Amino acid sequence: MGQAERQIVIGGGIIGLAVADRLLRDQPAAHVTVVEKEPAWATHQTGRNSGVIHSGLYYAPGSKKALMCRAGAASMVAFAEQEGIPHEICGKLVVATDRAELPGLAKLGDRGRANGLTVTELSGAQAREYEPHVAALAALHVPSTGIIDYGEVCRAFVRRLEAAGATLLLGAEVLGSTPSGAGSVLHTTRGDLTAERVVACAGLHADEVARRLGHEPSARIIPFRGEYFELVPEATHLVRNLVYPVPDPSFPFLGVHLTRGIGGHVHAGPNAVLAFAREGYDWRTVDGHDLRGTLGYPGFWRLAGRHYREGAREVARSASRHLFGASLRRLVPAVRDEHLTPAPAGVRAQAVRRDGSLVDDFLIERSGNVVHVLNAPSPAATSALEIARHVASLLATP
Repeated sequence: MGQAERQIVIGGGIIGLAVADRLLRDQPAAHVTVVEKEPAWATHQTGRNSGVIHSGLYYAPGSKKALMCRAGAASMVAFAEQEGIPHEICGKLVVATDRAELPGLAKLGDRGRANGLTVTELSGAQAREYEPHVAALAALHVPSTGIIDYGEVCRAFVRRLEAAGATLLLGAEVLGSTPSGAGSVLHTTRGDLTAERVVACAGLHADEVARRLGHEPSARIIPFRGEYFELVPEATHLVRNLVYPVPDPSFPFLGVHLTRGIGGHVHAGPNAVLAFAREGYDWRTVDGHDLRGTLGYPGFWRLAGRHYREGAREVARSASRHLFGASLRRLVPAVRDEHLTPAPAGVRAQAVRRDGSLVDDFLIERSGNVVHVLNAPSPAATSALEIARHVASLLATP
């Protein structure tokens, strides 16, 4: 690649900013432009998560998630130390509260060890040495899990990109593209931009942007809203660090959990309900185009047919603070409904295939001179620097 090659990164969340940072580290003379449709950076998935540095416990051994998460936890901590970003490696508990969960807990421990993690099996009494208020028959302790503010991480990337001479364009939505020689002309709401290579990290709109750039992705984004509460200040002592349930193997999401943030607040959640818009952060927000796309997609109905019982429970929990609190009380019985105050929701961009299966790993596809990051849910923030390294290697390949 030429020394003055023009490269465009679409998307100003943590993945897009990390990719741009990586491209400039690899090619300091390149002309790198980041385009973001919003008026600020990291306003969607990155800015609306619980700020966990994941260890890699849950992911299939050998998968991109497993490999990139474990490496990403280390590189994210190193980045935070270099940039002076507050963070803490505090560890977490995964808690079994029922005998029926004990086999799943054991399997999870085996998976974590297969991924190279230190995972300690604890009795209920030992678990309460870490978290005095948990209800536990048994637990796993994973010491390498941590917490950070990913918004601060993104602000550090922006400072680095500005210092390196990158062009940063907010309020620039990508509308389409036209081939031009060995590259492309991107048509945006702030004018046309020319580049030899493009990386699309559009998150909730990843599949739409791919189609605008002439690529038909192998999966479609279905938006699932995750609703959160926070514990009121007088109840935050009930959770020292991070407390998770044993995942339900019949349901593709982790279940509500309790996570202390870097500022001392305690997040409770998220649940998982279908969002009626890609940016549908509450039940009132409906986007007809987005909803028609979801309801017209065969993969959604196949997914819904497999998980309608769990989905109904999630909707009921969304409508009832008491039911939400009851889920938390399985983990920490002292949590009361009046301890819960609403917190901003997030929307997970979940890629679903036509057969209704969830894309369970990071999905990155290349089409000509464009690399598309099509599925990057949790633990993508933890893995951001490793995803960026991988994307840069794809761009460097003829």
